[in-house]
Amino acid sequence: MADRITAFFQRIGQMAGRAMGLLVAWLIWPFMAAHGWYRGRHWMVKGPVLAFVVLLAGLYGYFLWQTQVWTGFNPNYVDSYRWTERVVPAGQELPATAPVSADAAAAAPASPQASAPRRCQSSAIVDVAADLTDLNVNQNAWISSMLLYRLGLFGLDWDSTPFLDNKASFQRGVNQAVRRTSVELVDTLARMRGTSGVNNNLQTARSNLQFDEYSWYFGLSPFGPKTPTPSYYRSAIQKLRSFNTELTDCSAVFDGRADNLVQFIDRIANDLGGTSAILKERSENFNGGWFDTRADDRFWFAYGQLYGYYGILTAAGADFSQVIRERNLGPLWSETLSQVKAALRIQPAIISNGREDGWIMPTHLAVMGFYILRVRSNLVEVRAVLDR
Repeated sequence: MADRITAFFQRIGQMAGRAMGLLVAWLIWPFMAAHGWYRGRHWMVKGPVLAFVVLLAGLYGYFLWQTQVWTGFNPNYVDSYRWTERVVPAGQELPATAPVSADAAAAAPASPQASAPRRCQSSAIVDVAADLTDLNVNQNAWISSMLLYRLGLFGLDWDSTPFLDNKASFQRGVNQAVRRTSVELVDTLARMRGTSGVNNNLQTARSNLQFDEYSWYFGLSPFGPKTPTPSYYRSAIQKLRSFNTELTDCSAVFDGRADNLVQFIDRIANDLGGTSAILKERSENFNGGWFDTRADDRFWFAYGQLYGYYGILTAAGADFSQVIRERNLGPLWSETLSQVKAALRIQPAIISNGREDGWIMPTHLAVMGFYILRVRSNLVEVRAVLDR
């Protein structure tokens, strides 16, 4: 009996060895065939082919580096801002500064009547939107429009594989938060009671941020050269910063009324609700565990969206500080930010989309969906308090 069991396992091992050998042979056969063809060619053929292979290897090396190294990634990035030191909300005039020396103070009464230039508070929301876009396209390469990302893995979309697409999904999630914010800045926040003219800098920034996320230098539909996506986003950064310069000079408007904050929160809550529905659909209908090749895309898009909204909501607390103080929203606002920060602590090495009642493979999508719903619930509560 023992001999039969031993023979059985030996056969299993032999079958596994043969299968592995066939797999390796299948993988290396194209390279062996190419090597045989290359060895018999003239040097005039070998030269261009070798140059192409070297170029391709360099491109893939750069592509691998950019997809795996996340420069500037920091879930606690809002700590680097000093918004607690602000004394007035966005758009309001800053108090005049005191004379810096006794001589200046003594000379001031004798000088002709002249007032210092008016200075107004810049918008923290605009600062964060510009900085998040800078993180996406200047501190890092914008993955979604890179040539090798668009070509895919042997023609298969990278998003349909478990490889090299997490950073791209994260960047698109961050960009989704910035896009939504740019729309609200143009439509309500930077217009006096929604009736004044649209700010040209913000209008241009919004248009550029809505641009296709996948454009490279050349395209097939329509056929011809194109301006790549990062160029549009870099232009948007400049326009956002130009608006804040105008705001600092008191030549632009930031309308920090309670009803504008209500609408802004409502739009963010709806945006997060849509992402929650995407996570729910994937979690319920595709329980592939670690083998679900689209689970990582959904997870890191949602993570990037929360990453962006963490900074934007924190900035909104500074821009609407007067409203939050008058409505006694401080504790609830802080709790909302704590919920977002808690979600950003979830950083699994491999994303799994297992069953919710499973015991082997975790369900990271359901966990992320749970945190998003908690954040959305807090935002809805904030909105209810503001509506009273």
